[in-house]
Amino acid sequence: MNDILPIVLSILAALVVIGALIPVLIKTRRNITRYPGTRDANDPEIRSGGSTAVADREGTIERAAPQGADLDELDTTMVPDNAAGLETIPVETPLPVAGRLTRLRERLVRSNNIMGKGLLALLSSDRIDESVWDEVEETLLLADLGTEPTMQLVDALRERVKVLGTRTPEHVKAMLREELIKLVDPTMDRSLSVQRHADKPAVMMVVGVNGVGKTTTVGKLARVLVAEDKDVLLGAADTFRAAAAEQLATWGQRVGVPTVKSDIDGADPASVAYEAVKAGIEQEVDVVMIDTAGRLQNKVGLMDELGKVKRVVEKLAEVDEVLLVLDATTGQNGLNQARVFSEVVNVTGIVLTKLDGTAKGGIVVAIQKSLGVPVKLIGLGEGADDLAPFDTESFVDALLN
Repeated sequence: MNDILPIVLSILAALVVIGALIPVLIKTRRNITRYPGTRDANDPEIRSGGSTAVADREGTIERAAPQGADLDELDTTMVPDNAAGLETIPVETPLPVAGRLTRLRERLVRSNNIMGKGLLALLSSDRIDESVWDEVEETLLLADLGTEPTMQLVDALRERVKVLGTRTPEHVKAMLREELIKLVDPTMDRSLSVQRHADKPAVMMVVGVNGVGKTTTVGKLARVLVAEDKDVLLGAADTFRAAAAEQLATWGQRVGVPTVKSDIDGADPASVAYEAVKAGIEQEVDVVMIDTAGRLQNKVGLMDELGKVKRVVEKLAEVDEVLLVLDATTGQNGLNQARVFSEVVNVTGIVLTKLDGTAKGGIVVAIQKSLGVPVKLIGLGEGADDLAPFDTESFVDALLN
């Protein structure tokens, strides 16, 4: 009997400890269920369902995505289940657009542009002969202005220099400014089509080759629109690059913008884009922005897929804006990319990034002349608010200062 007593006491003590731990374990389990942050494909709940997640200001909504469905006959009767409490990133207030323009202009002034500085030096020479004009032409071609715009500008400058007679630095700068503004073309409509329709949001697609910073551009542009009091929703249709959806969702969370994404790597991008527009209609937002996967312009299959994304989206709403993101440092190679993308999805505007990282400001003119499509936005840095609407006069003044 004396031998059994210690065993019984040990069992009772163990039961008391287990009883005390049960509430702690339950509380921990509840906290895991409601953990902060964006859910990913490793979640058992998501992995089993193969769903599309809609992260909103209150949390995340799960939608049954039409995986494997014929995209020409997509069902539009999905009903969301609410899952709240996932917001953890503090909401930031983006800088106003006016302040961005001033800051970006200052950065462009400091950049190593060769066009304005080179032209001013050449045209201020005491004697302008054919050798000087050859150097002017070479300077413009090196600045990626393109052959046709170069000849157009040189002819105009030749005529004005002949008529002008005197060539003080002030006169030369004023003359060059006028001709460059004409060439960049202030008459082009550079406004973004982001006005909500009567019963549907404006829809914008962002496209481009690999590595130009499309997802970052979408995040930065969301900040521009939020600064202008737009209600925005993001669609993470780049389903092939690892962590692209999470990256976009983080950009959205920083300014309180919801993101529609799939939990499955390699999911059908057209399905995600479709669900994003559908959620935008249901939530009555102003603008739906769709981030797409990077693709090489010479890959026919990938380009066809991009066209398919646009067609599927248009079953719900018109695509108002297709922005092509180009890296300014790629120069003339960007023209080839622009032509192919424009044929596939009818590009309506250009976003030119890394403009402060190149001495070739002429690419702005070359792209516009080649496509008849305006540069609408420029990026001059890696900061969250280093993206702003393109302004013709500010750009030319920065080149010449």
